[in-house]
Amino acid sequence: MGKHVKLAVYSMGGTIDKVYFDDLSDYSVGDPQVGAILTQAGVDFTWSVTEIARKDSLYVTDEERAVLRGRILADAAGHVLITHGTDTMTRTAEFLADIPGKTIVLTGAMSPARFAASDAPFNVGCAVGAVWSSPPGVYIAMSGRVFPAGAVRKNRKRGRFEDAAPAGGEG
Repeated sequence: MGKHVKLAVYSMGGTIDKVYFDDLSDYSVGDPQVGAILTQAGVDFTWSVTEIARKDSLYVTDEERAVLRGRILADAAGHVLITHGTDTMTRTAEFLADIPGKTIVLTGAMSPARFAASDAPFNVGCAVGAVWSSPPGVYIAMSGRVFPAGAVRKNRKRGRFEDAAPAGGEG
């Protein structure tokens, strides 16, 4: 793949970037961790990280989604990775779904990247593979799978992402 290939990375915050404090199990969303994950993995492409929001995804607004959308549309890169909180990741994916000509993959983590047992590095790796190998469109890479936007849901009880239940189906 070579160093001339560029991945545009956008950070929306979420658990992947959270920093926990001991006293009251309180947390705050810290600096984007995706750059450190890519550096540690020794990837063979260039990337840029642009922070759009630094918050739990429950508090991401449609205005922030619109800023993200505008940045992606203005970016020359055809491959985009977005780190995002898991609670509203599917909503943001659907918000971006009609962007033409770009492969956009959203990912995040169920536990912070700063935790030794975090799923963050695995999810970022899966998302990177998906962004390079998928046709243009919007996808979510979580739980070891790649889902098209609009066809995935977060199963809070099972702590993973899965196919969205068919209309009228159980889920």
